[in-house]
Amino acid sequence: MDTCSANDLTGKLLRPEILALTAYHVTDASGLIKLDAMENPYPWPEGLTTEWLESLRHCPINRYPDPEAKAVTAIIRQLNKLPDDTPVLLGNGSDEIIQILLMALKPGSTVLAPEPTFVMYRQISQSLGLNYHAVPLQADNFALDLTKTLEAISRFQPGIIFLAYPNNPSGNLFADDSIHAIIKAAPGLVVLDEAYSPFAGASFINALPDYNNLLIMRTVSKLGLAGLRLGYLAGPRSIVEQLNKIRLPYNINSLTQISVEFALKHSVIFEQQASAICAERTRVSRHLASLTGITPYPSSANFILFKTPRGKAPEIFQAIKEQGVLIKNLASQNGLLADCLRVTIGTPDENSQFLNGLEKTLTY
Repeated sequence: MDTCSANDLTGKLLRPEILALTAYHVTDASGLIKLDAMENPYPWPEGLTTEWLESLRHCPINRYPDPEAKAVTAIIRQLNKLPDDTPVLLGNGSDEIIQILLMALKPGSTVLAPEPTFVMYRQISQSLGLNYHAVPLQADNFALDLTKTLEAISRFQPGIIFLAYPNNPSGNLFADDSIHAIIKAAPGLVVLDEAYSPFAGASFINALPDYNNLLIMRTVSKLGLAGLRLGYLAGPRSIVEQLNKIRLPYNINSLTQISVEFALKHSVIFEQQASAICAERTRVSRHLASLTGITPYPSSANFILFKTPRGKAPEIFQAIKEQGVLIKNLASQNGLLADCLRVTIGTPDENSQFLNGLEKTLTY
């Protein structure tokens, strides 16, 4: 088939919203200090790695995995202090859970979220042909604009509202009273995405019994298990049971199930690493605040968003990259993110190399 006819066939078969999408791009970090993807920078202690590998020795990879991942689900319930009767849905990362949630909506439904926020809410909504409506956050501090949000809820009657708590890419926690007001006003589901809960010191998970439309979504990725791709969702049984019908069978592979169960039995190590990351977050934020022309925003996550001098973000990003450190350039998204860069908190040495690189760039 020649190129022309293949293009014609693509246009004939694929939905317009798919053709209009831009693929999610991941920058190649080969040879660079990787501070662009909100990963835990700390490896496991050598002894723990040895124990983990031993736990995988007898994994029956010739058999399908436990379709319900019962052992992993049990330890997730235990660590999150969820009642035994609270259903938990597991996904291949939070992305799959977002996809499952949105696939369940009726055609033509509206999905509502603040802006800026996690890009996959919009990306997956649009790929499924749903209506996506974004409500801008407040310009000075990325707080929820409650009045505009409630107006949008009343007008668009969204089937799902996504609220990242803390928000990505701004890193802030939205006000509790605003979140409660949104849950009460919502005609559909409210999904609180608590991906960064290990660093936040705040959660709505204890509010689950208070609402019949609240779902809490979390992941083990930011905790330090990003390579395992496991997310989970907790909420009302009447909702989660329906979502489970859409979940593909055996979506959590055997190696992930064994590895996550093993890792979470040693959760104290990840808690210690999270504490170290939070301490470094404070140090990096203070250093950024001391630099002329740089404005860091308060963060309750494992990254910091900061504003650069007007029009300088791409230049600063590239200069830091040339010094061996990869961060995230968000300036191209414009709006509230114009002139903004985001840095993940790494090890003390990695953070110092980033800060030194930024200082050198600013003095040129």
